[in-house]
Amino acid sequence: MGGKKSIIIAEDHTILREGLKMLLSSNPQYQIVAEAEDGLQAIRFSESLNPDLVLLDLSMPRMNGMGALQEIKRQNPQTKILVLTVHKTEEYILATLKAGADGYVLKDATHGELELAIECVFAGKPYLSPGISEKIIEGYLEGKKSIKPVSSWDTLTQREREILKMIAEGYKNKEIGHYLCISTKTVEKHRANLMKKLDLHSSSALTAFAMEKGLINPDIAMNRADGD
Repeated sequence: MGGKKSIIIAEDHTILREGLKMLLSSNPQYQIVAEAEDGLQAIRFSESLNPDLVLLDLSMPRMNGMGALQEIKRQNPQTKILVLTVHKTEEYILATLKAGADGYVLKDATHGELELAIECVFAGKPYLSPGISEKIIEGYLEGKKSIKPVSSWDTLTQREREILKMIAEGYKNKEIGHYLCISTKTVEKHRANLMKKLDLHSSSALTAFAMEKGLINPDIAMNRADGD
């Protein structure tokens, strides 16, 4: 079909999401079919709409972009995913590419660069922002990944990372279970595993760890009392 390319924008900041929609809607080749405010919405919209592209932020409430990326690719392998993020560390970039992202663009990119990235991804060519591509190539060539020691963070499952993120955002066990469609007892079990693996023994310690790993921004974290 030679029609418009369907795009979902997954970004929790309303102003940025609306700006992206205005920019992309000005291109007659693109059609914005949905806007998601978190990873769970991105997954649900992708499942029902089967878009050509998902423009995906990594740092979102409830389920983050990394979890959404893996699930969208599992459901719709043909859907292109272009990550749009502030994260430029090698750990984030490599994990995102390994999860199946088709491109990685930093949020300080120009409109022209974003349009170029989308064109490249639609043409089947991976795209990395210029500032990070050299770093990744060097990392692969030097084989740094193979000699990195396994950290406690590396031992966490994707589900445990999702729950860690939601704990840090101030959600209670019952709320987490509701959003992830699992029982409260299962959430409690994951929470206990998290504390054991990370050797952290309070909600505030888990929150601090999540911030350190970039799972949440400090301004997103809710004020709440420590403890369960």
